Amino acid sequence: MFSLFYGLWKYIFSKTEFHVLILGIDKAGKTTLLEKLKSLFSNLEGLSPDRIVPTVGLNIGRLEVLNAKLVFWDLGGQPGLRSIWEKYYEEAHAVIYVIDAACPSKFEDSKSAMEKVLRHEDLQGAPLLVFANKQDLPEAVSAEELSRYLDLKKLDERVCMFEAVSGYDGMGIKESVEWLVDIMERSKRTEILRARAGVRGP
Repeated sequence: MFSLFYGLWKYIFSKTEFHVLILGIDKAGKTTLLEKLKSLFSNLEGLSPDRIVPTVGLNIGRLEVLNAKLVFWDLGGQPGLRSIWEKYYEEAHAVIYVIDAACPSKFEDSKSAMEKVLRHEDLQGAPLLVFANKQDLPEAVSAEELSRYLDLKKLDERVCMFEAVSGYDGMGIKESVEWLVDIMERSKRTEILRARAGVRGP
């Protein structure tokens, strides 16, 4: 009888855990974004932007969003660190790719790095959320302009959304991450990872 009630309790109250990669080249604002996520979705106050240093390796953030637990892996974006990204692909449910929308001189490097990520077979079918970050700066291009420049339609057939955000003031972040949770719950990628782990159902 206990196992029946425990199973029912677990079914009703347990939350699905998703692993989300936060990728992008250096100085795109990935860690600032992660710290803003902490303050938007928890009682924790993230680090202020003036205290954030470039990531060497990995930052991890754990948050509850809607009815899910999210584990964010914020990976360093310097050219020498990008080779470690693929070590995290196999377990990732989705990718948030961050681009500094106020620095057009880095768009080509960002595009090249993102194309390499999306071509990797270990990320097949993973939903993609592209953040045109730093919208608080007047020189930032819109998400639409960035989308046209990146032209991902040629590259992939995955669920994808471009969003104009600001890791500094939080503009656009909360709604976008809630969209991503909804997509991950229904994605083919999540089905693949559940099957690999031997887990059934949502």
